[in-house]
Amino acid sequence: MTHSAASDPVVRLQSVSKSFGEGDARRHILRDVSLTFARGEFDVLLGKSGSGKSTLLNLIAGIDDADAGEIWVEGTEIGHLGDTQRTLLRRNRMGFVFQAFNLIQTLTVLENVTLPLELSGTSPRESAKRGRGLLASVGLENRAGDYPDRLSGGEQQRVAIARALINDPALVLADEPTGNLDAETGQRVLELLDTLTRRAGRNLIMVTHSAEVVGVADHVYHLRDGKLMPVAG
Repeated sequence: MTHSAASDPVVRLQSVSKSFGEGDARRHILRDVSLTFARGEFDVLLGKSGSGKSTLLNLIAGIDDADAGEIWVEGTEIGHLGDTQRTLLRRNRMGFVFQAFNLIQTLTVLENVTLPLELSGTSPRESAKRGRGLLASVGLENRAGDYPDRLSGGEQQRVAIARALINDPALVLADEPTGNLDAETGQRVLELLDTLTRRAGRNLIMVTHSAEVVGVADHVYHLRDGKLMPVAG
């Protein structure tokens, strides 16, 4: 079932629950959670390790299935989509930034950035044009021909951000994107993500166990005991 409009939230959770079996018991990651994430917003999910933050991102991305409830992304209830449709939704409308940079070491910086476009059938010439433009936006236009092992951690994460944005996604999901970086570099990466998503009217949902992003985000939620509770600003 699909219906979308520019005013619709990018993500809407409706009475979503998720649990995992642990021996004879079950651990509840989400308990009847209802929440919306609006376009152009930067939303942060806090919580200790193991609280289920990454699981929530996987649910929004359609990688995992909820036990109950509905998850709407770009006006589509993803529970009704098959595997191929979910893959296409992720490829065309979502971008992903992880703690591990996940760059392919045998590809150049530009090739890493343009890989999603190549997979979607975009011509090499158009892919390269768009890729170079994004590398310029993250300050790495002069590193296009280098390989990832020649870059610092912060530079590699900037490449990963450019790759996440190459398909002009409506939604960017970031899972501990500053976790492998020192504090100063992490702050620069955070500011870059914030700028590039807000400027294009994208929604950025970031999960972290750290509170360093609270002052930057539009909304902050704490995931604990299966509930997402707003954190006062």
